[in-house]
Amino acid sequence: MAAASSSSASSTSKLDVPLHIKYIQNLDKRQDLAFHLTSHLRLNGIYWGLTASHIMGQPSALDREGVIEYVLSCWDEEAGALGPHPNHDGHILATLSGIQIMLMEDAIDRIDVDSVTKFLLDRINPDGSVSGDSWGEIDTRFTYILLSSLSLLGRLDRVPQDKREKIVEYISRCRNFDGGFGRVPGAESHSGQVWVCTAALSILDRQDLIDVPLLGAWLSERQLPNGGLNGRPEKLEDVCYSWWCLASISILGKLNWINKDKLIHFILGAQDLEDGGIADRPGDWVDVFHTIFGVAGLSLLGYPGLEDIDPVYCMPAKIIDKVGLRKPYATLPRMVTYP
Repeated sequence: MAAASSSSASSTSKLDVPLHIKYIQNLDKRQDLAFHLTSHLRLNGIYWGLTASHIMGQPSALDREGVIEYVLSCWDEEAGALGPHPNHDGHILATLSGIQIMLMEDAIDRIDVDSVTKFLLDRINPDGSVSGDSWGEIDTRFTYILLSSLSLLGRLDRVPQDKREKIVEYISRCRNFDGGFGRVPGAESHSGQVWVCTAALSILDRQDLIDVPLLGAWLSERQLPNGGLNGRPEKLEDVCYSWWCLASISILGKLNWINKDKLIHFILGAQDLEDGGIADRPGDWVDVFHTIFGVAGLSLLGYPGLEDIDPVYCMPAKIIDKVGLRKPYATLPRMVTYP
């Protein structure tokens, strides 16, 4: 990984698509210590890189068969789910990434959908919370992942009505006085948890439980003077919140509550214009996580030349439209040029 050059990146007004595509394609070429220490994120990383490539208009940037074979190699037969790397335990996080990858590669039929559905349904707890695996950790992230995964597989109707109501009640219990949502009931509001809860309620067609003016105000207050967004009050700006905050605001239909130009400038300033990739903020080391969420944020802001991204599923909008899962949200018009 390379550090984003603050001086060179901030002086440009363009997203360097060819350079970022090359960066993504080279991610598995340098198998250094960092590569091996992040094996628990490998399937997520492929999803991030593939989605970024789609949004930058290069859906064939990664080797299709190689990607598909890797996803299949992560199958955990005992769990009936996908792990993040071969011989890792199946987990709900990796399972969603695998589903998203296979949908983008038009190979969802090569997954054992019945086994995955059973694994997912077994994660629902009596109180409506959702566990990541058989060990029982709960998080509203997992609630979103359950609903997104089942929805993408066409199996959301397998959730019994009583359990669906429990899930909705649990999400409501995670809502705070500021309109935001936390990881569990009583936990501090955080932009990442706001997105998973807002998107989960959108998938369930229960946006009526969101206090749009209050949450919209809280989200808009995440923008700092330098244009970047933070995850909660008194924290630093970070490019990844260009997704968590912005996608939530998109679902609420309040994108005009954010200063578009200042946020675009902040994201572009975090590019590494020598080796590619986007960092959390200008001058820091780049990674594929911030690359996808920087590109995704730019797409929601209408940056020219990018494909539309669906703010509920964090996937190419045309794929979500094709499978008939689009939910209400607002985007900004695609610009012809910038600035």
